[in-house]
Amino acid sequence: MKAIVYHKKHPSDKLIYCDVEKPRPNDNEVLIKIVCASLNAADYRSMKMGITPKKKIFGSAIAGRIESIGKNIRQFKPGDEVLGDLSDFGFGGLAEYAVAPEKALVLKPAKILFDEAVTLPVAATTALKALRDKGNIQKEQKVLIVGAAGGVGTFAVQLAKYYGTIITAVCGPRNMEQASALGADHVIDYTREDFTKSNERYDLIVAINGNYPLLGYRKILSSNGTYVMVGGGYCKS
Repeated sequence: MKAIVYHKKHPSDKLIYCDVEKPRPNDNEVLIKIVCASLNAADYRSMKMGITPKKKIFGSAIAGRIESIGKNIRQFKPGDEVLGDLSDFGFGGLAEYAVAPEKALVLKPAKILFDEAVTLPVAATTALKALRDKGNIQKEQKVLIVGAAGGVGTFAVQLAKYYGTIITAVCGPRNMEQASALGADHVIDYTREDFTKSNERYDLIVAINGNYPLLGYRKILSSNGTYVMVGGGYCKS
């Protein structure tokens, strides 16, 4: 099969498109014909830190069709359309085929396309966990989403809208219209305005790969508010 393989010491290009052996599922795995894969922080950060998958094939979020199953598989059958996150199971999505255990996958909703489905396992799930599980988001709260233009950020805006909150999105000038279209009530261009110096107070702040100091966030957080950091970055001096 074809795959994009990571070669750390390759003289010209560390990512090589080449032929590799097609994987075979064990008794507790399924073989997936990959239709779409998406790149996420789990991929590029692992690569940057030198954490390389055993088979040297990155790709955490995948969507595809099950081609064959191991004898202990009960949830799925050949032909099922699935999506999943392989980051805890050796990655492998940047290839024509990948293997995964049942718990890494769910059935793809019939109404969405594969290229839509592949955004859900990592980006959408991260946004949901940040807002609901860590942030305990509540209706009519004032929510600030910093980094509203990326994969996690765009889902965070939409989910915050679903929960009935008042959303302020922070992004660059090119993405302000998009943030508004996704449901943001207010949009701040971080290149023109320092939101940490605002007199506004927020009940929930979700900072996605933000590079602002924690003290700045604290100043705009309500007395009983919650701050959730997704990813991380270097703080401004």
